[in-house]
Amino acid sequence: MDLRLAAQTALCLTGWEEKNRLMRLVDTAAPVDTVRIIPTVIGIPGRPDIELVPPAQLRQRSVHTVEGRAVLIHALAHIEFNAINLALDIVWRFAGMPESFYRQWFEVAKEEAFHFELLNQHLLSLGYRYGDFPAHDGLWEMSERTQEDVLARIALVPRTLEARGLDASPAVRHKLASGGDPKGAAIIDIILRDEIGHVALGNEWYRWLCVERSLDPVETFTELAIKYRAPVLKGPFNLDARRAAGFGEDELVKLGQPYQAR
Repeated sequence: MDLRLAAQTALCLTGWEEKNRLMRLVDTAAPVDTVRIIPTVIGIPGRPDIELVPPAQLRQRSVHTVEGRAVLIHALAHIEFNAINLALDIVWRFAGMPESFYRQWFEVAKEEAFHFELLNQHLLSLGYRYGDFPAHDGLWEMSERTQEDVLARIALVPRTLEARGLDASPAVRHKLASGGDPKGAAIIDIILRDEIGHVALGNEWYRWLCVERSLDPVETFTELAIKYRAPVLKGPFNLDARRAAGFGEDELVKLGQPYQAR
């Protein structure tokens, strides 16, 4: 199967096992039609049945209880499941990019699936399963807003919303470790290592697109953030991880500032 069609097929699968099985079977060296406009289909995004609520309705629990740790692991698993779907979506949805674009983002989907599997297995060891707690849908909502423009998608999902994970990782790791969950903390280390690479890929393709369109990357990001109502990021910021992911100092100094068009 064409790589982009395989990505759409996997995206629509609701069951974790079948989604993961298909992604494992797909070779990222498979043929890829870079120019075909693939029609959308019913069932996007495919995911297990889970209650979705506004972020303000999510109740925090102490990580010094098993249930509290399970709630946190569940929230992380939900982020990673969304990340699988986001990477698959970018592969099938946007035509006209170089072949390497599609192959790299399919590999990202596979790595996100590995992250979900780690978290899901840990959640099961705590006596819970994915879907036992409510979650919010902020990541996917931004993907829907940006579905008409690959530049906006790259700017505001991998290098903005997903990059927030780089900032949150140290605090989440500390919370799990201090709550007596060294295994959970070790999983965060693995995810942070890989997510730096994913955000770096977002930065790489964002700048490539800006060059292709003769756009200034910093000014264009502000314009996109305003147009698509991106949230203003809140600190503390993991500057070392952001630098490793390819953010420039001109971008880092603006973190946390309200978006202002020229």
